[in-house]
Amino acid sequence: MKVKIYERFDFFIILAVLVLSVLGVLFIYSSGIDSSGLLKNKDYYKQIVWCIVGFVLMLSCTFIDYRKLKRYTGYAAILLTLALIYTAFFGQKLNGARSWIGIGSLGIQPSEFGKLVFTLFLARYLEKSEQENPRKRFLLSLVILLTPMGLILLQPDLGTASAYLPIFLVMCFIANIPIRYIVLVLATGMLTILFTVLPIWESQIAKRTVLIISVLTNRKLFIVVCAVTLIVAMMGILGQIFLKKKYFYWVTYVSGILFTALILSVMAGKVLQEYQIMRLIIFINPNIDPKGAGWNIINSQIAIGSGGTFGKGYLMGTQSHYRYLPQQSTDFIFSILAEEFGFAGGIAVFASFLVIMLRGLSVIRTTTSHFGAYISSGFLGMFFYHFLVNVGMVMGIMPITGIPLPFVSYGGSAYLTNSIAMGLIMSIRARRLDFDAVV
Repeated sequence: MKVKIYERFDFFIILAVLVLSVLGVLFIYSSGIDSSGLLKNKDYYKQIVWCIVGFVLMLSCTFIDYRKLKRYTGYAAILLTLALIYTAFFGQKLNGARSWIGIGSLGIQPSEFGKLVFTLFLARYLEKSEQENPRKRFLLSLVILLTPMGLILLQPDLGTASAYLPIFLVMCFIANIPIRYIVLVLATGMLTILFTVLPIWESQIAKRTVLIISVLTNRKLFIVVCAVTLIVAMMGILGQIFLKKKYFYWVTYVSGILFTALILSVMAGKVLQEYQIMRLIIFINPNIDPKGAGWNIINSQIAIGSGGTFGKGYLMGTQSHYRYLPQQSTDFIFSILAEEFGFAGGIAVFASFLVIMLRGLSVIRTTTSHFGAYISSGFLGMFFYHFLVNVGMVMGIMPITGIPLPFVSYGGSAYLTNSIAMGLIMSIRARRLDFDAVV
């Protein structure tokens, strides 16, 4: 069935992206204004260029038959791995992390574009392995996840690395990976974070010795606990093999999660900087360190709360213009928007992302291609995570992880990545009724 050119485009998605992009440029401009009304930078010029390039890429990707990308995903994954290795050791250092490669002020962030490659490569594997053993399928998918994620953590860039996890989890869910395996990854990740931050919480916030946390701070006790959980896990495996009792599986399952989380917490403690760990815990009570780690959240909440229903008016914000907000054009741009446009401006952002999510879900539901469904689900997981964490972060209900707001925050690599993702979703939508015969 021949599709007319205009029918290839999802105008709801285009409108949502346009609204978010316009708001982004407006408030990147606002973030550059100081208290005297002078423009201190011209980042909004660059963002306009990224918006134009991104829109061209998004519309162009609609005409690409996404199924033809299968043959290139393996080569792209190899290039991504090499780029991430190079970046981790020789990349430009910014905000404590080597996340960029380039010359001078010109550069790209491979970990951002890596989300596209990772999603396409995993989607190809999940489609190809649909008839394989679920456990083998899950383990190989996990290897595909941990390779880029581990290299990004070496930079160390916790925020970008964490964005790969929801992509993986949503894609595995759509691919009918057993729920117990998905929960295993989620539980291990959450416990790893908990075990990593508890020692810092004890010393910096509680400022007293907590008996149960001594398991993590006392080296000998930590080794004993690790040994015990490992032995229990091995006994569970032997019980499954020789006694064939199902409860031995769950013994292995739980003890394996605990052991893995304990080991990963040690690795995270060595890779992550203390300020990054403090970001994960200070949202519990930012007033404990109001002029340090809690400064960002406190001033962000003031900005959002002072906006009221319709805001103070464009360019009339005080928190940003008096430089009380850090990373104004990137991480905390929603705070500026909420201060100047109020609740109404926030609703516009929420509604735009709701449109993107609903249109993406429609593509997953209607496409006849499993490859297309997996790609769409991965990108939706990415957008939802970025939106949830960024908005929750500036409101003080999520930890600060340096996650930008798609299409709104300043940044070329992120904008182009998101634009290509939207273009591929529209490509899948335009071919949703085709038989998946192109390889």
